[in-house]
Amino acid sequence: MLSPATLNRPYLNESVSARGGARVRIVERPGRWMPAAALDALITDLQRIVRAATPAGTLDYGPASGDHTRLDDAIITVVYDRAGAPIAFNALTLLDCELRGHPVEVLHLGLVMVDPAHRAGGLSAVLYGLTAFLLFARRRLRPLWVSNVTQVPAVFGMVSESFQHVYPTPDPANRQSYDHLHLARQIMARHRRVFGVGDDAEYDEARAIIRNSYTGGSDNLKKPYDDAPKHRNDQYNQTCRAALDYDRGDDFLQLGQVTLAAARRFFTRSSASVSPVAFLLKFTLLALESLVAPVIQWFAADTPMGDLRPALGTTRRARQ
Repeated sequence: MLSPATLNRPYLNESVSARGGARVRIVERPGRWMPAAALDALITDLQRIVRAATPAGTLDYGPASGDHTRLDDAIITVVYDRAGAPIAFNALTLLDCELRGHPVEVLHLGLVMVDPAHRAGGLSAVLYGLTAFLLFARRRLRPLWVSNVTQVPAVFGMVSESFQHVYPTPDPANRQSYDHLHLARQIMARHRRVFGVGDDAEYDEARAIIRNSYTGGSDNLKKPYDDAPKHRNDQYNQTCRAALDYDRGDDFLQLGQVTLAAARRFFTRSSASVSPVAFLLKFTLLALESLVAPVIQWFAADTPMGDLRPALGTTRRARQ
């Protein structure tokens, strides 16, 4: 049974079992609720992975930078090995945008880092997909926009295959819609700092390419094509090599959506990496929670609901 505490919790704080005894922890916007000591411990785990995964061992942007304010709107996914050591993370961010006259949140898939000793462990799908699909469940299965900035062929292909209505992809049939372009313009105008892109970077709207992308704190992540992890499907590798200038430091800006069909594909493909039972249970409980909680809260007439409804007594007094 869902407890009142569960029904009223504002942010995700979940753990899911992965293969090999690993554990995946997901914390949503920890800067807004996590005690300072726990927040410092989380940042220490992220920085440990950064030191193992990058030559410089540091990052000047994002949640791993040590700036607590960067965790206010971030959703952190951390993978711990059987011994409890952090081995990979993804720092996602919810971007405030507008579409067709209404506010909309875009989930930026963010920075993924994996300890080199564990890069053959099939963690990419878990890091990119698991959190997105649990958030989708929490949002009552309403389509959720996602964005991704990358020059890595393996990531470019994974996003192309994992979500729906993705642009750009190697498939010429996938065209850029008004929604893609409108959201991309807002992301480039308002949210560059989230993915470490400087003001001097130029955006090619027709091809969805950020030119000279690595000047806003992400400098340590720039890499030549030969060093970028490749996708098993060579079409993604060839698209990146042909379209991006790796010497200059270009990135694709991909936009797509989390939908029920995409969730079904993720569940099927990720069964080797994350416990299918654990994922299905979490997904179902979050979806149920998002549907049941408003009903229970509505019929609890003596419980305030913020802007939606004050306490019953307050309403009566206001009418007198």
